Amino acid sequence: MQAELLGPGQVVEQLHFGGGTPTFMSDDEIRQVMAAIREHFKLVEDGEYSIEIDPRKVSDATIALLGKEGFNRISIGVQDFDAEVQRAVNRIQSEEETLGVIRAARANGFKSVSIDLIYGLPKQTLEGFGVTLDKVIAANPDRLSVYNYAHMPAIFKPQRRINEEDLPAPQTKLDILSLAVSKLTEAGYVYIGMDHFAKPEDELAVAQRQGRLHRNFQGYSTHSDCDLIALGVSAIGKVGPTYSQNYRELEDYYDALNRDELPIMRGLELNADDLVRRAIIQALMCHFELSKESFNIAYLIDFDQYFATEMEELREYEHEGLLEISPQWIEVTPKGRMLIRNICMVFDKYLRTRTEHARYSKVI
Repeated sequence: MQAELLGPGQVVEQLHFGGGTPTFMSDDEIRQVMAAIREHFKLVEDGEYSIEIDPRKVSDATIALLGKEGFNRISIGVQDFDAEVQRAVNRIQSEEETLGVIRAARANGFKSVSIDLIYGLPKQTLEGFGVTLDKVIAANPDRLSVYNYAHMPAIFKPQRRINEEDLPAPQTKLDILSLAVSKLTEAGYVYIGMDHFAKPEDELAVAQRQGRLHRNFQGYSTHSDCDLIALGVSAIGKVGPTYSQNYRELEDYYDALNRDELPIMRGLELNADDLVRRAIIQALMCHFELSKESFNIAYLIDFDQYFATEMEELREYEHEGLLEISPQWIEVTPKGRMLIRNICMVFDKYLRTRTEHARYSKVI
């Protein structure tokens, strides 16, 4: 249905399977899905084709199949190797299971291996996470993500089994994050931003140095000009100046397909104000600086006047040493890079008007 709307011969430069897909799909189903995608879209030969993996649920044979089907990037969920932390979050995963998937990926021609860690989990300690970091660094992934655990039991039912008293204190979380940054940078990884680290020769690090880095719903990317087509429950797409989200419940999703309708729950067309704010947030998240003059020229505004309220708020971050503001530039300091989310939130007008935003997870 998507291909019919977009027209024949649409070229795909990136493909991402999220949500631990191999956990739920058989090898035959993976073949069927990839065959359907290739039937309706043209996958470029040197594209980026990535998939998220739960190491507890895949065999070497499945990794080999994924490589044969064209996947060349793999993202592995680890969270934490500490046994006590794993028990607290009900996810028991041995170090050997993870290393086995990495070995299989390397053996089957995957160009990039990424590992996902989470800080702020119950029973997590500075010392314990340091051991996990050492093990992960020894595994030598190309990229790492160190995500902040968002405890929202009202939204995510499995979190209701987690004892809130076991969660580390805010200062401990900051100490764990600081340890992660120091260990990873000492090991030679470059801090890309927003929880992401990469080796200096990785495409993301190169793109950032060259000013080509972009960010979308899948994270950082080197393809700034691509539309994003969303397939699957809850997936979010971006086509031109629009966003759309598919139904979040499986029953609603299937009902729409049975009516021969795209399973889109809601959509948004960006206005001129949305577009300039998006560009500002992109610049800060990807490059940690922006030229006010370039925005004045591109969007026909007076930056300081148009964003007078926001600039007033940014002065507080400048006072804390997170920013440097001049008449021409806004530059994020090394200290501020770890809190780039907070800085970018200043330019999100929807956060100002959303009365319920307080129930969302804290940034730190």
